[in-house]
Amino acid sequence: MRKSLLVLLLWAPFAMALLPPPAQRLDQPTQQAIQRFLLHNRILDTPQDLDNAPYIVAADAGRVLGAHDERVHARGHLDPALPIYGIFRRGKTYTDPDTQELLGVNADDVGTARFVTAGDLTTLAVQRVTQEVRPGDRLLRTETPIALADLEVAQRAPFIEGKIIDIPKGVTQIGVLDAVTLNKGRRDGLVEGQLLTVIKAGATVRDTLTGAPVKLPDERAGTLLVFRIYEKLSYGLVLSASRPLAVMDRFETAHQTQ
Repeated sequence: MRKSLLVLLLWAPFAMALLPPPAQRLDQPTQQAIQRFLLHNRILDTPQDLDNAPYIVAADAGRVLGAHDERVHARGHLDPALPIYGIFRRGKTYTDPDTQELLGVNADDVGTARFVTAGDLTTLAVQRVTQEVRPGDRLLRTETPIALADLEVAQRAPFIEGKIIDIPKGVTQIGVLDAVTLNKGRRDGLVEGQLLTVIKAGATVRDTLTGAPVKLPDERAGTLLVFRIYEKLSYGLVLSASRPLAVMDRFETAHQTQ
């Protein structure tokens, strides 16, 4: 009995080390930052996904102002079973900075509208606007929401590296709880909940004695959480930053750099 107990006590630390680490949940400020961002940002895999979507023709009395509850009329297939549609306009087209491959197109948020009646022209009521609604603006189904309270930080992942290619809110410097666009997506193995380390390239300076150029070491500068993935692109949220981050900073799978 004593020998069995001794073996159990000696084996316990090793057994605990083999168990997966406890799941990490997102705190409330992080969840709120993601929710606010997803309300106003969307990526489509190809420009045709937006160009082929239903579109707004006009508003009541021929006006398209986008006032709350104003009626707008649209052409294209809209499902009455889906009561709410997002109103979008074509934004930036993303290409890979290294290969120049087309990765997707950003759909700029204009607002949301509620399905009212079907017909040759479908009538909708504007519910929310960020700018004036115009003829030609596209109507898209709402994306599947992320259960942020249940989103866990991924503990295991293959090695992936890429670059930050955009800051959707249009600033030049990136800080904590800012969202960024990444040039890797589902096809590359990224998953929602993935942690990534941001690495800033070391500057090239001149050796004052020899005159030769010398590249300083790269530095770990922050951590990203991948919270929405598309086929070739993803959105990441900055969880920490030891210095300002910027477009074209490199990232790689977090656990590989630790």
